[in-house]
Amino acid sequence: MEKSFSIHMKFYLESLRSFLGKMPLNDQARPMTRILTIEDDAVTAREIVAELSSHGLDVDWVDNGREGLARAVSGNYDLITLDRMLPELDGLAIVTTLRTMGVVTPILMISALSDVDERVRGLRAGGDDYLTKPFATDEMAARVEVLLRRQNTVTAKATTLRVADLELNLISHEASRDGQLLTLLPTEYKLLEFLMRNTGQILSRMMIFEEVWGYHFDPGTNLIDVHIGRLRKKIDPPGNVPLIRTVRGSGYVIAEPL
Repeated sequence: MEKSFSIHMKFYLESLRSFLGKMPLNDQARPMTRILTIEDDAVTAREIVAELSSHGLDVDWVDNGREGLARAVSGNYDLITLDRMLPELDGLAIVTTLRTMGVVTPILMISALSDVDERVRGLRAGGDDYLTKPFATDEMAARVEVLLRRQNTVTAKATTLRVADLELNLISHEASRDGQLLTLLPTEYKLLEFLMRNTGQILSRMMIFEEVWGYHFDPGTNLIDVHIGRLRKKIDPPGNVPLIRTVRGSGYVIAEPL
């Protein structure tokens, strides 16, 4: 009798654990954190997928740059691990393209290219962190965790930037002034975001060039002036108090009206 009771109780407890484990918290299912791994080496990719999956993350893997870029643009991912050397399209081209398009998903670049110059290139192109091969999988997972935590903090605390009646939504990538939606190209969005994150601070052409375009400033180019001019037409049309100002000999600044 006691043995039968014990068996039934064990079955009940196991069933209860299974039921509770499947129950959504607060009556609402919590979506899993989604990771995109772009890696052409199958052994490395399996190690990444296995380690991140063991931490409860949902990982998709693609083995070439072209498909990886398409997934990164169209998929709803919380973070991307990106190999530098890939077939069809290399990692540096992928991260540069994503940032130019306004995709702000955190990117952990992983590469056998360990020179300081290569790491700097990857970070300046838009990578959020850089891990060299060979690597310990627990360190890789820790770096992913830090980037996700940083992203969650940014999402929670700074989803909208404001200067006067100008607003920039960092989640939807939409800009509006006085409630009117503005149509911005990807580079214009990135330029406006950089200006608004540094409201009231004079930004030199060199600072803008290296932040927005990701490479060293060429004094002979008028690229910045052209894009500032286009942005002004959308942000400061006739009838609105200008927010973007030129500081002769120094650069540009966006600030509350004087």
